[in-house]
Amino acid sequence: MSTSTIIGLAVIGVVVILTIAIYNRLVSLRNQFKNAFAQIDVQLQRRHDLIPNLVEAAKAFMGHERNTLTEVMNARTGAVRAQEAAAKDPTDGSKIRGLGSAESLLNKALANFYAVAENYPELKANQTIKDLMEELSSTENRVAFARQAYNDGVMTYNIYREQFPNNVIAGFFAFKPTSQLELESPEARQAPRISF
Repeated sequence: MSTSTIIGLAVIGVVVILTIAIYNRLVSLRNQFKNAFAQIDVQLQRRHDLIPNLVEAAKAFMGHERNTLTEVMNARTGAVRAQEAAAKDPTDGSKIRGLGSAESLLNKALANFYAVAENYPELKANQTIKDLMEELSSTENRVAFARQAYNDGVMTYNIYREQFPNNVIAGFFAFKPTSQLELESPEARQAPRISF
């Protein structure tokens, strides 16, 4: 074998090894942010499961506020649908953005519910309502922590994916960028305030 053949084979070997290493790192980072999304999914499911119980318990006290209760339930239904769509493919940025929009609407509906609930002292005094509100508040905090972990994972993945020569390998193997889970308004970024 000639020297140029040996050098050519060495270069090809280095390229193959580099390609395999980049591919494996992309797979690892993608799986990490998908796992982080699974944690969000669990917390959102818990949150979505608590809301009907809260609304049902509040119905007895808020008979005149059916529109508020209906708004919360409709927003919850939209958020559940968006969550299900995003859970099927957390790498799809449009589904993640849709989830962010749906959760923003749900946060607004819950904020309105809490504001209206302030006018019902017997509601504020009910132990079942207090317990549900406490669980919901705790879940909101868990969602925030899970969302932060997911967004960190997405950022790491997207940065690695965009770096050269990683972007060439990512493009060749169809590793697409994904979106962070962001809420649409500064108010929606805050956990609802519960003061019962």
